[in-house]
Amino acid sequence: MNIRTVFNILSALLVILGVSMLIPAAIAYGYGENDLNGFLWSILICFLLGIPIWLTTRQNRKLTNKDGFAIVSFTWVTTALIGALPFYISGIIPNFTDAFFESMSGVTTTGATIIGSSVTLPHLPNGIESLPHATLYWRSFIQWIGGMGIILFYIAILPLLGVGGVQLFKAEVPGPVSDKIRPRVREAAKLLWMIYLGFTATQILLLVISGMPWFDSICHSFTTMPTGGFSIKNASIGYYDSAAIQYIIIFFMFLAGINFSLHFHAMTGNVKSYFRDKEFLTYFSIISIVALLIFSSLSAGGDEWSEKHFRDSLFQTVSILTTTGFVTADYELWSFFAQFIILFMMFVGGMGGSTTGGMKIVRIMLLFKYAAKETRRMLHLKAIIPIRIGSRFISEDIIRNTLGFFLFYVSIFAITTMVLTAMNIDLESAIGASASAIGNIGPGLGAFGPTDNYALLPDFGKWMLSFCMLLGRLEIFTIMVLFTRTFWK
Repeated sequence: MNIRTVFNILSALLVILGVSMLIPAAIAYGYGENDLNGFLWSILICFLLGIPIWLTTRQNRKLTNKDGFAIVSFTWVTTALIGALPFYISGIIPNFTDAFFESMSGVTTTGATIIGSSVTLPHLPNGIESLPHATLYWRSFIQWIGGMGIILFYIAILPLLGVGGVQLFKAEVPGPVSDKIRPRVREAAKLLWMIYLGFTATQILLLVISGMPWFDSICHSFTTMPTGGFSIKNASIGYYDSAAIQYIIIFFMFLAGINFSLHFHAMTGNVKSYFRDKEFLTYFSIISIVALLIFSSLSAGGDEWSEKHFRDSLFQTVSILTTTGFVTADYELWSFFAQFIILFMMFVGGMGGSTTGGMKIVRIMLLFKYAAKETRRMLHLKAIIPIRIGSRFISEDIIRNTLGFFLFYVSIFAITTMVLTAMNIDLESAIGASASAIGNIGPGLGAFGPTDNYALLPDFGKWMLSFCMLLGRLEIFTIMVLFTRTFWK
């Protein structure tokens, strides 16, 4: 591994993060709020560390796969550390563990928050709504840059540093995806970010037209497209008792859960690519079926087949499946059947190549097809039975990778649940928190449900869940490879 190249790229990242803090610093100055010094000191730290290291480590060398995995992993950790500085230095979150948890939850687009408990944060009696405007903006912004992948964005400017970006693209988007974008990686990064930016801008305008204030629209759009879920209201989207606002957010959460290569093809005129993609059809079918099941469960239990019940059912289905984590209703008050479906969706996630977390639908499809193949092979021992998704044959390498990913995912979930219960956390809450963290969802079950927060979780539990968020966002292998002896040889 070329340490000099790694430090060069990470130092440039520090400078970029410092520049990005100028906007919230200006917001803090404009509103005259008390978090201005936190942003100014954070900017100074980024520049004092970043500029000298960048100038002294410049070189022209291509990245290897080993460099790519290291840069991706260290970039996310560095971004979380720097993202925590404004929270901590300003005193908004005086405990660094809490500040790091909030920041890691942001950059990994998880949406789990420690803000909301007057016991641990007595200076914020109204929870999230007590936060200054600049801090609210920063929470949303770190989710926005984390959603598409700060590394993916970085690919577009890496040539300016004298290095290529192919290895980073491979590390940032691991696992099976349903299609590849044909232009070079640098051009692909630019096109993906144009789509991402375009969707965000469109959502901002539609929310403003529907009656949401400008600042609220910007913050919520910044956390919808990355499927992050940080809201600037304690009641999340439920605060806005508006069908128009909620349907707009449903639509953009749905778009964010789709493989962005399909958006790329649609933008170039091939709209039919959506309906030719088996994973998209499965994604759409899951949303339709689950929303109807939850709607039926809510309506049958309350004897009220209303539009509000349908909207809440559809909203929570899309929100949890896409791992966004916005809420319009307390689903812990719903039937046990509806809560079980929500827990199941926490493991599924959206499409491969989207901004969502979870295992991804394409992997779930592959696991079912592999199980069916092995069942058929019991009857025909010598038969060669290929696995296909749509018209594509899936290679044995991808199958092995998917099985390994599934084993890691389930094992990490089980171990995290076990450790949380050892901290005297009840089983329901431990299961919900573990599934939420590794799936990058945000709200869980029990003590960490949609109307609660993670403030009272022990510090060790916060660090462990932060690690799970990182594993989930980078799809496990990118991080786990750093713990192998082969990587460091």
